[in-house]
Amino acid sequence: MAQMIVSCAFFMGVVAWISYVKTRGEVATKDGYFLAGRGLTAVFIAGSMLLTNLSAEQLIGLNGSAYGFNLSSMGWEVTAAVATVFMAFLFLPRYLAGAFSTLPEFLNDRFDGTVRALSAVLFMVGYGLITIPSVLYAGSIAVLQLFDVPALLGLSYAQSLVVTIVGIGAIGAVYAVFGGLRAVAVSDTLNGIGLLIVGLAVPILGLIALGDGSLGAGLHTIANTETQKLNAIGGPTDPTPFATLFTGMVFANLFYWCTNQYVIQRTLAAKSLAEGQKGVLYSGFFKVLVPFLMMLPGVIAFHLYGGPDQPGGLASIDLAYPRLIADVLPSYAMGFFLAVLLGAVFSSFNSLLNSAATLFCLDVYLPYRQRKGKAALNDTALLRVARRVSVVIALFSFVVAPLLQFAPDGLWQVIRVFTGFYNIPIIAIVIVGLFSLRVPALGPKVVIGFHLIAYGLLQFVFKDAVDVHFLHLYAILFVVEVGILLATGYFLPRREAWRYSSSHRVPIEPWRFRIPCAATLLSCVVALYLLFSPVGLVGGLSDSFWPLILLLVVGNSVLWAWYALGGHERFASK
Repeated sequence: MAQMIVSCAFFMGVVAWISYVKTRGEVATKDGYFLAGRGLTAVFIAGSMLLTNLSAEQLIGLNGSAYGFNLSSMGWEVTAAVATVFMAFLFLPRYLAGAFSTLPEFLNDRFDGTVRALSAVLFMVGYGLITIPSVLYAGSIAVLQLFDVPALLGLSYAQSLVVTIVGIGAIGAVYAVFGGLRAVAVSDTLNGIGLLIVGLAVPILGLIALGDGSLGAGLHTIANTETQKLNAIGGPTDPTPFATLFTGMVFANLFYWCTNQYVIQRTLAAKSLAEGQKGVLYSGFFKVLVPFLMMLPGVIAFHLYGGPDQPGGLASIDLAYPRLIADVLPSYAMGFFLAVLLGAVFSSFNSLLNSAATLFCLDVYLPYRQRKGKAALNDTALLRVARRVSVVIALFSFVVAPLLQFAPDGLWQVIRVFTGFYNIPIIAIVIVGLFSLRVPALGPKVVIGFHLIAYGLLQFVFKDAVDVHFLHLYAILFVVEVGILLATGYFLPRREAWRYSSSHRVPIEPWRFRIPCAATLLSCVVALYLLFSPVGLVGGLSDSFWPLILLLVVGNSVLWAWYALGGHERFASK
């Protein structure tokens, strides 16, 4: 145990030291604190987006879903790659050209200050009441499951939960409160490297254990025995039905990767459009690795321990990953794994803190002072406010997080229900705002009010009467709300069409290889679904599998060669 604690502290200390060195003297200004001086490169953007998105609840939840069901839940991760393509091509160029610091700032430019305030409040309430506390709670539960904290500290489970929440939150808050976005991005990237190392090591060691010392034998067992566990084409009774990939999941992913402030903030801090596009697309490639890093271990656990409904199987599907970790990782590596796990929790927590402080300062506090005619704040005073807000939100989350253990329907249900209050109206408003010229500010105000009432009624009053999967419900509400926005633009249009203005704070020349990179990313998504389906490993490879894979490879090779040799430039000049 002492060896584990020492190795964990050593790795965390290295991350903290490098983050300090990289950010020293660079967070004294507003842009430096909130947007890393608008100087993030592709590697830091991708690393930070990856760690912000991946956290402890996914490590345990996705592996548990694979252990208890199949790979259908990989849809949440893999199809996110499609959303990163939309971000790189449609949303990011407009965000960076306008030099917006936050999404509500864009909505202020497109609509008015009231829409800005409403969206900022929606984000802040969602982050403060549910998202930040749930990250702390889920991370602490993971630590408690993987490491016997009550026995280690001599405390009850409830006491250990509170101590773990406060400990994780206090350390994670240091990055956000004192280091700003650059410290968050640097620490995320370093922890991301650690997560990839662990993510690769666990399935490899698990396959070796399954094959009695032979990696090849373990792979043969996975690929040829109980292959229904590898099916990503979810049916109606699976956790993620395949049909939902084409309805509500599209909009849930677009919201998360293209408009969610705490995710897109590092892309708004890109030093150029090219670096931002590279970073966003690189993060998409990490997402297509998730089935191998965060779901394959669950399938390995099924083969090693038996299913949850089989004799000797695990009592809970959420025990699959902790049990496999304990069995296959050598003792000297457990400290490194604990550091990586904590790093994943820190990443989501400190990113949320930084974004909440950014939203409050830039979209609530400063506009309020301007309306009251008060003197402008210098950067030092504004950063003082940001740090105080971060501390208040962190302390508030320490109080709320332990209460989530009493949620009657579980953590995932709470997150899912509450996020639905603001994700669909935000993405509907942003899409219509970006690609329309006459929709007035009245439209978003009506949509936000309509959604809060309609979604609340459908979730809490008419839930039993409306038997629709929540992702399909997302799609239905999105269509209705886009209709409301377009109707207001048709019947009550703006007097003057909205004009998009560019500030050119950063270079906005697009990345040369963005199109072939996006094509390869989308091809990887298709290839994954071919592999984990009846066309691929489920029931044995079909005759069409390899021809389809070869077609994808040849098509991408030709496209990359054409771009590398300058064919696209000659075509564009004609």
